[in-house]
Amino acid sequence: MDNVEIVNYEPAYKEVFRDLNVEWISAYFKMEASDYKALDNADSYILQNGGYILVALLNKEPVGVCALIKMDDPSYDFELAKMAVAPKAQGKKIGWLIGEAIKDKARSVGAKTLYLESNTMLIPAISLYRKLGFIEVFGRHTPYERCNIQMALDL
Repeated sequence: MDNVEIVNYEPAYKEVFRDLNVEWISAYFKMEASDYKALDNADSYILQNGGYILVALLNKEPVGVCALIKMDDPSYDFELAKMAVAPKAQGKKIGWLIGEAIKDKARSVGAKTLYLESNTMLIPAISLYRKLGFIEVFGRHTPYERCNIQMALDL
């Protein structure tokens, strides 16, 4: 898609990062303490701890976001988290493009493995994660009440 560009997060995208995530989480679940921690403090919680955030622009307008949160874990380097696409941009392959870009970003900083948590009722999201190469894993603790599936990807 020629009119989609994936860019690195900058402070101008702070509100869109928060708002896109609050929108989808609130539509299906309830906001939890871990959500507020990441979304209200993206700079200190994600970026200053070795993580990254990418933003998808459609015709120069931010419509998608995704984060890599650095994990202190022997099995996984980063958690793919806080992926959201504005409803008006859904169905335009924005999720796929930002997902591929976040995998490339992880590889570029030497990551070997990614981890994510989701909920199986989010059928399009789970389908996207599978298309991106994630497979289901089991037995990890989650801070989220809503999560009932855990997935991982070897890069």
